Formats: sequence, C-alpha cells, structure tokens
Amino acid sequence: MSETRIDHDRLFKELLSTFFEEFVLLFFPHVHEQIDFHYLSFLSEEVLTDVTAGEKHRVDLLVETKLRGEDGLIVVHIEHQSYIQSSFSERMFIYFSRLFQKHRRRILPIAIFSYDAIRNEPSSFTVSFPFLTVLDFRFLTVELSKLPWRTYIRHDNPVAAALLSKMGYNEEEKVEVKKEFLRMLTRLELDEAKQRLLFGFFETYLRLSEEEEVRLRDEVKTMEEKEAAKVMELIVSYEQKGMEKGMEKGIEKGMEKGMEKGMEKGMEKAKLDVAKRMLAKGFDADTIHELTGLPLETIEQLKP
Repeated sequence: MSETRIDHDRLFKELLSTFFEEFVLLFFPHVHEQIDFHYLSFLSEEVLTDVTAGEKHRVDLLVETKLRGEDGLIVVHIEHQSYIQSSFSERMFIYFSRLFQKHRRRILPIAIFSYDAIRNEPSSFTVSFPFLTVLDFRFLTVELSKLPWRTYIRHDNPVAAALLSKMGYNEEEKVEVKKEFLRMLTRLELDEAKQRLLFGFFETYLRLSEEEEVRLRDEVKTMEEKEAAKVMELIVSYEQKGMEKGMEKGIEKGMEKGMEKGMEKGMEKAKLDVAKRMLAKGFDADTIHELTGLPLETIEQLKP
C-alpha cells in the first residue's frame, strides 16, 4: 500500500480514542495509577495556526479527565508523528502553550512516533542562556520502532495487539507477528466492531504475501487444537468479509453498466477472484465452496 494513501493520524486517533485507558496502562502505568478514568471527555478537534510558517495544524487527540482524589480537571494531549521532523519538540511546545492559553488547565503531553527508522527522539524543548534556563518543557514519548514486539504479546491489551504491526520486527518475523496478533485477538474476546478496528489497523501496517499467508496457516495448525480452531475461525471470518466486499464491488460495477448480465458477471468474477486467493492461501475446496457458493468442480479447476 502506498505510504501517501494511509491516513496515519486518523487510524491512530480512532485506535487511541477507542482504547484510551488501555493505551495509558500499557505504556505509562505510573500515569494510569493517578488518573480517574470514570471521568473522560474527548474534546473537539483543535486547529492551531502557525502565522510565521503560514501553516495550520490539527491536534490529534485531546482528552479531559481528572486525577484521583482531586477536583480539578486536566487535559491529556496525544500527538502522533509518522515522519521524522527535526523541529517536532518545538512543535509540541507550541501546541502545549496554545492549548494552555485556551483551557488554562494542567496539560499532560504525550508523543507517539510510528515511523520505521530507529533514532533517539528528544522528549524536551529547552530555551536557555549561559546564565539562565528560561524554559525546560518535557513530554512523554513512545517510540514504536524501538519496542521489542515479543515483550508485548504477553499483554492482553488491545492497543498492544494493534501496535505489534509498528514495533521492531524484521521481515523474517512478519508471519510470527501476525500469528501472535491473532492469538491476542482471540484472547481479548472483543465485540465485532472493536475487533474489526484492531484487525483493520494491523493489516494496514503489516500485510502478508500469499506465500506468507500459507505459512501462517501451517503454523496455526501446529497450535493446541482449541486455540487453533479459534484463530482459524477468525481468519476465515475476515476472508469472508473480504469476499463480500469483492462481491459488492462486482454488483456496483454491473449496476454502473445498467445491465443485469453485467451484475451477474461482476458477482461471478468476484467469487472466482476470492476463490483463487483462498486457494493460494491454503484453504481447502470444501471451505471455499461453503463461503463462496461456487461448485466444487469449478474450484478444482482453479487449482494451479
């Protein structure tokens, strides 16, 4: 998938707004202990204008909450950064100052770095003279590419599951990373909407080739029987959703032509395309027949 087509900020905002408490618990347990999560309010999107640079910036996520045992409100500002920017710490301070000016509350700034390069991002912005430090602004950081993904598979945490796709794995480990993601997903037992959110996020950043998908299924078969059944059910479920989308596109294509015959051809082509992909990924003919409705003879003819 082309890097320019991914709306990174939207994906991260959706993930973190849905699982805000889980995010804080995963990466900042000392902060989690202090926040009263019974009071949470997601504030409207802030647009900040940089007059000098002639630019407008949207703050990614603002959450109004409380500290335990205190009456006053605080604001948690989470900023996601998908590319390297030398002036990022300065931008975090500018956001902080503008937000403080507006809300007049204590603000906890957090930055998440999701690009693939491994580097040491600053977590402060300082203005000083030899005789005086005028400003020492600090913020919390998460650098995903530096995190050891194997450590996080032990957490039954939906944010950990999704972010495995952006942690520090190599190409040879991709199949294993997805296998562990699926295992985590079955343990979490989330509702369908949240499960779909996590699956969509993960697949955006870590997509396997057809050969790797076959390897994944082979590895799933070596799991304990009950767990293997759950994971395979999850895989088949999302393959079926992909098939349904393909069929919908076929119908749309036929409707655009304004011909019933075109619709039928579109649906048939969508089924055949899905069947070919499922064969390539190691599904047996009976399963494909059950999900697509194609005759077993047709499926056998599609085999290479």
